[in-house]
Amino acid sequence: MNGMHDLGGMDGFGPIDRNPEEAVFQQEWERRAFALTLAMGARGEWNLDMSRYARERMPPSDYLLSSYYEHWLHGLEHLMAERGLVSAAEISVREDELRSPPHHEAS
Repeated sequence: MNGMHDLGGMDGFGPIDRNPEEAVFQQEWERRAFALTLAMGARGEWNLDMSRYARERMPPSDYLLSSYYEHWLHGLEHLMAERGLVSAAEISVREDELRSPPHHEAS
């Protein structure tokens, strides 16, 4: 069964143009999401197949509108919540914090 995550292997979508000079991680959060996913796997919280499946469960509309490492972050958040390592509320609060402009206190 093919899902949204299988588009890269389907016929008719053309080649993937990759620049060998391009950095693997464009932003620091991408490196962290990837590293945390692998680190938690190394701790035995999940294996590679479970990690991939968590990314593959992303709703198709979200999958198509998000980047490669946003897929990894989605999977990481869901795996951690499913195992009780973090709550959905904690994730939501942190997302809100990151969306808000920095708060600077007067000196």
